Amino acid sequence: MPTLWPAAERGQFQLDWLDSHHTFSFGEFYDPQKVHWRSLRVLNDDRIGAGGGFPLHPHRDMEIFSYVDEGALEHKDSMGNTAQVTPGRVQLMSTGTGVRHSEYNPSSTTTTHLLQIWFMPKAPGGTPNYQELTYSEKERANRLKLLADPQGAEGAMTIRQSVRIYTSTLAKGKTLPLPLNAKQGGWLQLVKGALTLEPSGVKITPGDGCACENEPSPTAKAGADSEFLWFVFD
Repeated sequence: MPTLWPAAERGQFQLDWLDSHHTFSFGEFYDPQKVHWRSLRVLNDDRIGAGGGFPLHPHRDMEIFSYVDEGALEHKDSMGNTAQVTPGRVQLMSTGTGVRHSEYNPSSTTTTHLLQIWFMPKAPGGTPNYQELTYSEKERANRLKLLADPQGAEGAMTIRQSVRIYTSTLAKGKTLPLPLNAKQGGWLQLVKGALTLEPSGVKITPGDGCACENEPSPTAKAGADSEFLWFVFD
């Protein structure tokens, strides 16, 4: 049976410019039962108010994946990269031996909604690296679009961990088989809509995560137009 990680049970941190929900222990939120799942260490659902953001700060030994659902995220780092990440454009930063970066909402009027997702790498160290990938809505409509892969398959970004990151938008009433064999683990994170995971019948609402083990070849069924991420761990 898949395990539901309900949105309502996440930790929350709030500032005047930030509303952040934490699936796993992060910052002031600590739950010994929610430190990580496989190599998935951080899954923060952030809403950054107009002009708000995180000033320059350090990271090391983490694979940081940024997924923007609404608005834009302005990125700058100590490797010399500058970018604006928007819906249809994703970012992966391998922090390796150490990197500093800042992230801001460049708009003076609208809120940015993003998922900040961190994976522990297979091995510590290594030269820091930055990647981006742009895709069209057609590429993920009622199908899976591969965003990151250990070997960079299908033009995806290369991640330093045995995990594959997919995105999809699934129309109401549609079903989509999700790749997963009996030896792998899967994590579904719902951004929008409503899904049922078959054959288990687990219902997933926005902000929920669902962990799958010993559940080969699950199928997502959309009860409403839906947007989600699917992670496959070897």
